[in-house]
Amino acid sequence: MKILVCITHVPDTTSKIAFIDNNTKFNETGIQYIIGPYDDYALAKAVELKESAGATVTVLNVGEQNTEPTIRKALAIGADDAIRVNAFPIDSFFVAKQIAHVIQQNNYDLILMGRESIDYNSGVVHGIVGGLLNIPSISPVMALEIDGTKVKLTKEIEGGKAFIESVLPVIAGCQEPIAEWKIPNMRGIMTARTKPLNVVDPVPVDAVSENISYENLPEKGSVKLVDPANAEELIDLLKNEAKVL
Repeated sequence: MKILVCITHVPDTTSKIAFIDNNTKFNETGIQYIIGPYDDYALAKAVELKESAGATVTVLNVGEQNTEPTIRKALAIGADDAIRVNAFPIDSFFVAKQIAHVIQQNNYDLILMGRESIDYNSGVVHGIVGGLLNIPSISPVMALEIDGTKVKLTKEIEGGKAFIESVLPVIAGCQEPIAEWKIPNMRGIMTARTKPLNVVDPVPVDAVSENISYENLPEKGSVKLVDPANAEELIDLLKNEAKVL
């Protein structure tokens, strides 16, 4: 079985976000980048399937050369090889077209990715790829197991879970608790240096969207502490100041 894991190269969740050039560009100064946390779940599940079912695992990233340390970390965690589409990820449609092209060229049985990236949080790439290739796309997936040529998935829905069975190939947008994150050990880090990382050119895609500008969320307001015994004051604040009652 051939598994493709699509990973994103995103700022660490503790990073301080700021913008430059009149709020038209993200300020990368001092930013530490990581594998997207939801992608980490997808990668961990792929490695589990590799260990239990003898699958081969390829990681894919759409990004420029600065993403290669992130890709090497994925290789250290347990992927066999990697592909980098040499292009800046302009938007979700552009990324989806690149992923779809790679899938068409390599005939993967299972395509795993995070339910969403944590920078733009669009959560639509897996669905677009599925639409482009006419492959079932399911997200967010909490559990997954392979049964021959079929896959059984548990999907989170509002108020409960849905249990789905499909023939391969399938695209799954993963989230916890599908697998436990894996930390690369020293052997994995050393072997990752020699694992294949194939850089390919992007396929042409007409832009369908454009980021005009960015802005930070407003700063949090002050906090008022109310004595637990003073319910009337709390109700008054919620009604007349916060206006939520």
